[in-house]
Amino acid sequence: MQTAKQLSVTLVNKPGRLASILAALNKHKIQLRALVVMDSGDRGSVRFVPDNCEEATKVLADLDVRYQSSDVLLVEVPNQVGAFRRICERLAAEHLNIDYAYMAFGFEGGGKGGNAAVIKVNDPTRAQKVLATQSNNNAHRKRPGRRPVHAR
Repeated sequence: MQTAKQLSVTLVNKPGRLASILAALNKHKIQLRALVVMDSGDRGSVRFVPDNCEEATKVLADLDVRYQSSDVLLVEVPNQVGAFRRICERLAAEHLNIDYAYMAFGFEGGGKGGNAAVIKVNDPTRAQKVLATQSNNNAHRKRPGRRPVHAR
């Protein structure tokens, strides 16, 4: 798990607007670690996690695009049924509210599956501790397996 900066922009909902922003980021070799686009009538909201937030904000400023920056968590999600649900339950048990979440694929945070959830919570520091503690507990849990065969 790691923290990251997410940038949010609101764009006029018309053909090519998102493509022009993405082209400008690409021109400056900024890769997106996660992206979500949501429609809200005549405007669209775009949230993304760039690999270089400082450079991405310069690109947006050069395009005269207003943005907001937020701290989010990038949480590895194993490729297993119920894995994201378990993350949500851990946060809920500690009274941590998820403001929103979306998925990122090809995550290089290690582990199986390469999937990560981008999660915006009301208390990122505490959420990080809760999820890190649970991960450490799971790592030390004895996993069922075959019993050794003993020679007689």
